[in-house]
Amino acid sequence: QVHVVESGGGSVQAGGSLRPPCVVSCSMHALGWCRQASGKEREFVAAIDWSGSSTICVDSVKGRFSISRDNAKNTVYLEMNSLTPEETAVYYCNAGSNIVPNRPGSYWGQGTQVTVSS
Repeated sequence: QVHVVESGGGSVQAGGSLRPPCVVSCSMHALGWCRQASGKEREFVAAIDWSGSSTICVDSVKGRFSISRDNAKNTVYLEMNSLTPEETAVYYCNAGSNIVPNRPGSYWGQGTQVTVSS
């Protein structure tokens, strides 16, 4: 069984930053993040391939968020800067053979809450 564990969420003021890590129990080709705000559908945020050389981000976070990974630790990080209250959501890490905006990974964590206050 593949275990995916996110952490590092919390509360920040608008304009603040967070860098939650996600630890995966085994090596996976692609790692990514999605988020789900209350009352809304889950939304793709970013993904990265095994080498870290290929990354994609949803348009709304480009220039503010970045994704990276440390394969020695089976860990992916989501660097989030200039956060807005509208980005308050549960952030979910996911892993799989490939991740694209319309097809997230097969393995999911339980999520970590990010709350951005005005």
